[in-house]
Amino acid sequence: MSVSDDHKQQALAAKTRGNDYYKKKEFKEALEEYGRAIGLDPLDMTYHLNSAAVHFELKDYEECIKQCDKAIEVGRENRQDYTIIAKAYARMANAYHKKDDLENAKTYYQKSLTEHRTRETMAKLSDIEKALKDRERLLYINPEKALEEKTLGNDLFAKGDYPNAIKHYTEAIKRNPEDAKLYSNRAACYQKLAEFQLALKDCEQCIQLDPHFVKGYTRKGLALIAMKEFSKAQTAYEKALEIDKNNQEAIEGFKKCILSSSSNPDEVRKRAMADPEVQQILSDPAMRLILEQMQTDPKAVQEHLKNPEIQSKIYKLMESGLIAIR
Repeated sequence: MSVSDDHKQQALAAKTRGNDYYKKKEFKEALEEYGRAIGLDPLDMTYHLNSAAVHFELKDYEECIKQCDKAIEVGRENRQDYTIIAKAYARMANAYHKKDDLENAKTYYQKSLTEHRTRETMAKLSDIEKALKDRERLLYINPEKALEEKTLGNDLFAKGDYPNAIKHYTEAIKRNPEDAKLYSNRAACYQKLAEFQLALKDCEQCIQLDPHFVKGYTRKGLALIAMKEFSKAQTAYEKALEIDKNNQEAIEGFKKCILSSSSNPDEVRKRAMADPEVQQILSDPAMRLILEQMQTDPKAVQEHLKNPEIQSKIYKLMESGLIAIR
């Protein structure tokens, strides 16, 4: 089958009129012109793509997909440029996305990329993949299943089987990721296995989810003590005592931090000076002047603490064990 040059020219003219109508959102007229172009030159896939674009705007996504499918069929038969084939696949994917059919949207974005890679299509595929993962994660959430897994974890923890307890706590977290206590329980397992960095990470997540959960702070303090971070551990125990001043675990942990820090001040200073943030604070001439003033005039610290930036730096030095405010 072939198309005469005259029909090709007429088809192009119809497309141009269709584009003008499309820009003015006169979609009925645009569809008529694109249909005329298809009738005059059925071997050019772009006219089907133009028609698909109108149906997309009309939210007739099924017809948009059909027109894209037809465009690809015509394009394959007539060896049209792969970039246009890619565009048809991407438009199909857009329509599926609007229908909330994420699996098909992913499939057709991938097909588009096999024809021609563009940043826009790659970004859209990435967004779809993230949305699918989020949907899968949300569908997996089940507080009742989480409780079952937590109970199994507790039983194994009581038996001293910490690795398998971790597996059940991890499954419980997947089933109910907003339950702060699950992270605290898993942190306890990590501490038993001397995985203090992992324990600390879980404690931080626990505290983020529930800033008033005392156990999150006491377990954080315990992990930091094991890592010889006594000043940071002291801060964690202080937070716990702000919530519950009679908490014995926090009281004992706090005392241990005080004794450990005071028993080896050289070691405390050595660890603090290895911290890049501390180094940066101490290299600031303005901060050095403030620290000197604090030594000669202890009351000056209250004025300096009114400045949020300086307050943050002073607290960092306190946390590191380099200075103390009485």
